[in-house]
Amino acid sequence: MDRNKIIELSGWKQQNNRPITNLGAGLPPKNAATAQGQNAPPDGLLKRQRRQENTAAALIARKLAAGETPNRLINEKSPYLLQHAFNPVDWYPWGEKAFAKARKEDKPIFLSIGYSTCYWCHVMEREVFENESIAALMNKYVVSIKVDREERPDIDRVYMTALQAMTGSGGWPMSMFLTPDLTPFFGATYIPPQSAYGRPGFAALLTEIHNAWTNRRQEIVDNSLRLHEYLEKIAEPEVKATRAGMTALERGFDSFSRSYDSQYGGFGGAPKFPRPVAFNFLLRYYSRTGNQKALEMSLETLKQMAKGGMYDHIGGGFHRYATDPRWHVPHFEKMLYDQAQLTISYLEAYQITRENFYAEVASDILRYVQRDINHAAGGFYSAEDAESAVDLSKPEEKEEGAFYTWIKSEIDEILTAHQADVFNYFYGVKTDGNVRSDPHKEFVSENILFIDHTLAETAQKFELSEKELAAVLSRCRDKLFRAREQRPKPHLDDKILVSWNGLMISAFARAYQVLGDSTYLVAAEQAGEFIFKNLYDAKKKDLLRRFRNGEARYQANLEDYAFFVQGLVDLYESSLNIRWLKTAIEMTEHQNKLLYDYENGGYFDTSGNDPTILTRSKESYDGAEPSGNAIAILNLLRLSQMTDNRQWREMADQSLAYFGEQMLKTPQGLAQFLVALDFSLSKPKQIIIAGKADDANTNTLLAEVHSRFIPNKIILLADDGTGQETLASYLPFIENMHMLNGKATAYICENYACQLPTSSREVVAELLAN
Repeated sequence: MDRNKIIELSGWKQQNNRPITNLGAGLPPKNAATAQGQNAPPDGLLKRQRRQENTAAALIARKLAAGETPNRLINEKSPYLLQHAFNPVDWYPWGEKAFAKARKEDKPIFLSIGYSTCYWCHVMEREVFENESIAALMNKYVVSIKVDREERPDIDRVYMTALQAMTGSGGWPMSMFLTPDLTPFFGATYIPPQSAYGRPGFAALLTEIHNAWTNRRQEIVDNSLRLHEYLEKIAEPEVKATRAGMTALERGFDSFSRSYDSQYGGFGGAPKFPRPVAFNFLLRYYSRTGNQKALEMSLETLKQMAKGGMYDHIGGGFHRYATDPRWHVPHFEKMLYDQAQLTISYLEAYQITRENFYAEVASDILRYVQRDINHAAGGFYSAEDAESAVDLSKPEEKEEGAFYTWIKSEIDEILTAHQADVFNYFYGVKTDGNVRSDPHKEFVSENILFIDHTLAETAQKFELSEKELAAVLSRCRDKLFRAREQRPKPHLDDKILVSWNGLMISAFARAYQVLGDSTYLVAAEQAGEFIFKNLYDAKKKDLLRRFRNGEARYQANLEDYAFFVQGLVDLYESSLNIRWLKTAIEMTEHQNKLLYDYENGGYFDTSGNDPTILTRSKESYDGAEPSGNAIAILNLLRLSQMTDNRQWREMADQSLAYFGEQMLKTPQGLAQFLVALDFSLSKPKQIIIAGKADDANTNTLLAEVHSRFIPNKIILLADDGTGQETLASYLPFIENMHMLNGKATAYICENYACQLPTSSREVVAELLAN
C-alpha cells in the first residue's frame, strides 16, 4: 500500500513537514505558573505536543519513519488494532475474510481480545507477538484475529463467558482458540512466550493445539459443541419472575456493610476498584431510610480515594484501581467511564454534605477531561494508558506510572525551598521514595503523591493559615503540572464511544446543575451534538458505536442506547431544551423495538442481526460500568414519569421482576438495579417550573432544587411555548401551568398531585424538605 495512503488511514497528516492532529479544548490549570520562573511553551503548543506524541497515529508515523512494514491491521481505525499493525503476525480483523481463510485452510482460529490501554496486553505483544519465531508458528498453524473489546463488547462478552466457563476466571488479554465456525475450545488470558513454572508457553501451546487439531479433531469438535450448548443455555436461562421489593434493598445494604473496609474505605480487599454503582445505591438507601452507615461508608470511601495515590493530585482525574488496601499505589490507566461516574458520586456527596472537598474533586475531574481527553468538535476520548516513555528519545521503552511518579530531587528543583518543604510534607514525599507496596520493585526511590497530612496539621507545622497553605499548595501543583507536561505522555486512546460519552454527558449536565458553571452545560451539549452529527442515523433512529478519524462504525449495543438516553434526559433536565427530551423518547422507542424482550422482560445486549455472534444475552452485572439493563430500566421509569407512558412503567416492572431473583441472591453485583428498584418503589417528585429557561427567576428556583440530594425526581419546564406544548401532549395537566404575576413559578407534585404553586425560593425549600 502507498505510504501516504497508510498515513492518511491512520489519522496522521503532515503540513509543512510538521505533524498535526485534532486537539482538545485544553483548559490550563488555575493560576498557572511556570517551573523555575522560566517561560513554558504556550498551552496550545503543549496540547499539540501531547496529542502528537501519544496517539496511535504518532506510533504509526514513528514506525513508518523507521522503515518498518505494516500488516493489514494498518487499515483499521481501532487504536488497539493499530498498535499491532507492525507485528510479524499475519493478523486479521474480525470478519468474513478471516473466517473464510480458516475454513479454506482447515485451521483453527486464534482470537486475541484486548484494548489499547491494557498493561498485560502490551506485555504479551512485546513478548509474544513481536517474537519472529512465535509469529512464524502462528502464521503456519492458525488464523490470527485481533479484536478491540471496547469497539466490540458483543464479541468480548461471548468469549469472556466461555473463558470463565472453561477456567473459572477471566481477564485481558483474552487468548481464545476457536474452530472455523467460531466455537471456542481452549482459552486463557496472558500466555508467556516460553514454558515456565508448570505453565505452557505460547510456542509450546501452539504446537500442542496444532497436533490436537490434526490428530484429535473429533474430540475438539465434540468439546466445542458442548461448550456452545452451555453458552446458549446460560444466555437464555430459565427465570422465575420475582418481585424483589425492599428485601433486595436491605440485602444490598447488608452485603456492602459486610465487605466494607472500616480502616481505609472501600469494599473488599486489594486490588481495590472504584465502583460508583455502590455509591449510587448506598446514597439512595441513606436517602430512603436515614441509615447513617450507608452514608458514612460512601463518604469515607470517596475521601480515602481522593486522598490516595489513585487520584492524580497534579492533573486531576482518577486512575483505574489501587493495588493496595490504602488506595496508595494505583494501576495508572485513566478511563473515561470512571471519570464520568465518579464525578456524579462526588457531586451527590457534595449535595448531601455541602463540604467543598467533594465539589473540588468533581471540578478537578472535569477539568482533566476538558483539558486532556476532549475532542475539539465535542465528544470525549476513551482512555489514557498506564505506561509511558521515560526518555523522549526512546518512545518505545515504557514504564508503568512514569508520567505520574516523582523523585524528591525533581520536586526540590522545580519548587522553592519553602514550597518544597510544605509540598513534600503534605503529600508524603520521601528522599528514598514513599511506595510501601511495591512487590515487583517498579517504584524504587519514586513517590506517588497522596495526602499524608491534613491541612490543619500542615498549616500548624509551617505556621500558616489554612487559606495561605491552600494557596501555596496550589502554586506548587501548578508548577509541577507545567514541568510534568514536558514528559512523554501516556498513549491516548482517541476513539469516541457512544456509551461512555453518554455517561460523560450525564456528568457534565449534572455538574452544571449542582455547581452552576455554564461551561459544563456547553460541554454536555457539544458532546450530544457530536454524537448526533457523527454516530446517529436520524431516519432509521440507529446509533453506531464508535467514531475515530472520520469513521463511524459498528452497530450500537444496549449500553450505547441506554447510557446515551440517560445522558439526554440529564441534559434536558439541565438545559430544559425540549429537543433533548424528544430525542430521548424517540431513541427509547427504537431501543425497545430493537432489543426488548416483550415476552420475559429485560433487554438483549444486541439486536441478533449479526450471525457471527454466537449467543444473544442480557447483561446484568454492575461492575466498572453499570449494566445496560439497569440504566435502561431506570430510563423507562424516569421517562414514564415525564410522559405518563404506562406501558414503559409496566416494561420497567416486568424487567425488574426478570432480574428480581438475581437482586435477592447477589445484590452487591446488581447495585445499579437496586437504584432502579429504589426509584420504582418511591413516589417520585415531579418538579415543574413555569418560566423561561434563561430567566433569572427560573434559575433561582432550579438552584434551590439542585442544591438538594433528591434522587427520585423529574424536572420539567412549562415555557409557555413549544416545549410546554410537547409536554402537554403527554401530560395534559401541564397545559394549565403558568407563571404567577409574571414570575417563574414552581409546582411541586407527587403522583401528579401538586402543592400550591409558588415563586418563592424559600417556600420551594420548605416543600422539598417535607
